[in-house]
Amino acid sequence: MPRVKAITTGSVPSFLDVILNFAESDTTSTLAHQDTWLAQIKRRPGGRLIMYGDDTWLKLFPGMFDRHDGTTSFFVSDFVEVDNNVTRHVPEELQNDDWSAMIMHYLGLDHIGHKAGPFSLMRASPYMIPKQREMDSIVKQIYTAMEKQDHLASTVLVLCGDHGMNDAGNHGGASPGETSAALTFISPKFRQTQPGKISPSVASEDLNFYDVVEQSDIAPTLAGLLGFPIPLNNLGLERLHLLLDNGRQILNVVKATYPKFNEHSALYCGERTLATDLSNLECQWQKASQLFQEAKADLTLLPDAETSLIEFCRAAQRIMSNASSNYTVTRLYQGTAVAFMAVLLSLISIFKFSLKLTRDMKYFLLVVAGYSSLMFASSYVEEEQQFWYWALTGWICYLYLRTCRRATSSFRFGSALCLAALSRIARRWNQTGQKFAAEPDIATTFFSNHPNILWILALFTYTDVYQRLKPLDLEGRKVNIASALYLPLTSFAFIFKAAFTSADAPELIRHTPLLSSLVGSVQSLSLLFQARFIFAGLCGALLYGAFAKFKASRGLQYRRRADWSSTFHAILSLFLLSQSRATNVPLFGIFQLQYDLLLSMSLSHSEIAITSLLMQYTAFFALGGSNAISSIDLSNAYNGIGSYNVVLVGILTFVGNWAGPIWWVSATQCMLRMKNQNLKTPGDIHLQLWTLFTATSLLAVMVACTVLRAHLFIWTVFSPKFLYSAAWALGHHVVVNILFGEGLLRLLYN
Repeated sequence: MPRVKAITTGSVPSFLDVILNFAESDTTSTLAHQDTWLAQIKRRPGGRLIMYGDDTWLKLFPGMFDRHDGTTSFFVSDFVEVDNNVTRHVPEELQNDDWSAMIMHYLGLDHIGHKAGPFSLMRASPYMIPKQREMDSIVKQIYTAMEKQDHLASTVLVLCGDHGMNDAGNHGGASPGETSAALTFISPKFRQTQPGKISPSVASEDLNFYDVVEQSDIAPTLAGLLGFPIPLNNLGLERLHLLLDNGRQILNVVKATYPKFNEHSALYCGERTLATDLSNLECQWQKASQLFQEAKADLTLLPDAETSLIEFCRAAQRIMSNASSNYTVTRLYQGTAVAFMAVLLSLISIFKFSLKLTRDMKYFLLVVAGYSSLMFASSYVEEEQQFWYWALTGWICYLYLRTCRRATSSFRFGSALCLAALSRIARRWNQTGQKFAAEPDIATTFFSNHPNILWILALFTYTDVYQRLKPLDLEGRKVNIASALYLPLTSFAFIFKAAFTSADAPELIRHTPLLSSLVGSVQSLSLLFQARFIFAGLCGALLYGAFAKFKASRGLQYRRRADWSSTFHAILSLFLLSQSRATNVPLFGIFQLQYDLLLSMSLSHSEIAITSLLMQYTAFFALGGSNAISSIDLSNAYNGIGSYNVVLVGILTFVGNWAGPIWWVSATQCMLRMKNQNLKTPGDIHLQLWTLFTATSLLAVMVACTVLRAHLFIWTVFSPKFLYSAAWALGHHVVVNILFGEGLLRLLYN
């Protein structure tokens, strides 16, 4: 949506547009009342617009199109129908002569990138190259019609991407791949103006093969080509014969934004050491205007006049781009003050119970201080996962040294070594961040070459979940009933994961005949039905467990407290597995092994809290998370959903991206009960420590964003980090830790 806004209005989208982009039903971002090249065409006598493809256009421009057929842009599992829905209209519309502009927004390549990455050919994906050839055929079909049909003789085809993608196939960040979208203007008439054009052109000294333009330049260029006024808020620059009009239009935008701008003032001209950016702009406009007046009499000055005006437009473009990102500093201070109060209240809550400054608390405070300080360095924000990997390793060493002093502890060197080794494996599971994002890892590189190992590990993971689903203290007939309920559910969940992967990444299924036959057995059932069946089964298992627990308590039957927590934790694990990529499924088996090793330690309440905190953040990054918006995984956002629903899709998206931390929140509740910890003393210290860390980290990020608001990477690094911090604070801490963990899970596990 932000990129469509730039293309149609010529203005610079705000950072808020990124957030509104996820709320697909949002109407606050409509461009219906803004001046766009679509509105200019529509105002013409007989102006008719048609659109096929991404329904973002329909939401941005309600009532603008005379004919349209939209498709949702977030259903990333669809590579075929989403494009066929556009292509089927092309032959008919090329025959029609009643439209002035036709927009076709294809989504297939974007979806393939999200699911398999831009280099999916190297990973044996069958989708990328055929899809590119399909797009080539569409361009050829349109160009051929432009050559042969008279009513299309004066038509121009603008072929462009609204964004690129990074090495993982996502977008929303500032990497070269994400910001280097292609753009070309195609028309048979261009042969008359540029005969024998070589493509790509000869490289310049800096090895740039293509010209680079701003995305906002498209709007005024179309205005020049099609002969309508340049959009009012346009900041783009066109390079044809309307430079002067373009410059005056931009000048009006600058004057409206900066009332003190005086186009006739020469106060600072020639005094560059004293001049501000705005006064420099005044001088540039004066110079350009003067050269154009002189060029009327002397045509040899025309190139200099054009160059001068282009320099003015570019300078104004930079200034107005910064102005579009203005903010109220007072509100930044107010938000920071609220976060500071939250930190202060958290400290008061902790020390109200006379908590001693033990070694584990010192380590916790060191983690809090270290993490907060890293928020002021852009490189550390981009590579945050390294901090958590090393913090967890240090904590494991501390726990081993601490338990060695306890004669009763069964945690020995072998267990510590296994725990550290499992953490090291999890660290290499998914390469995240910026520096090592394209490096080989287990999930992408190893499993692509050894899919059989992936499914063996996945089978072990599902089998382990099934074993933990069965209640331990029920005997005879009741055990058989539980097995009869849980075995089909777990088995079908595994088959669903295989079927989903077969449609999503068939290269992981193709060389496993047994698995292919299992997928074939449910081929008649849609993935939508299979997902709903799994969710219904999980709800049934949850209700059965709650009923059995209630019946046991009513009958005063003895049952260890941990048994119920283990059963409900396994049900949650099955749900989280369904919301995770197949390549990440074995990672939950590693989490379970780490959990079992931690149970062999005599951890105190505060040690469980610190361990859980470190495991939650480590799991988030191990599963492929990062601080870049482009790393948000949408692959499981539509499981069981037939159409777009902002609430359900939002919940499933959050669960899919925070599956690891959610798993460890539940595991923490199990650990607390296995150790017979009293949750009411000392003041639910685990929740207090988590609250202190969340509040302190949020405060650090807010201070960093305020202090570094003029930093080069404020919009590409620090602002996305603030959004993630807000998601950790509101989504994970408030909803998962407090409402879900301390509310629902406490009720079920007790």
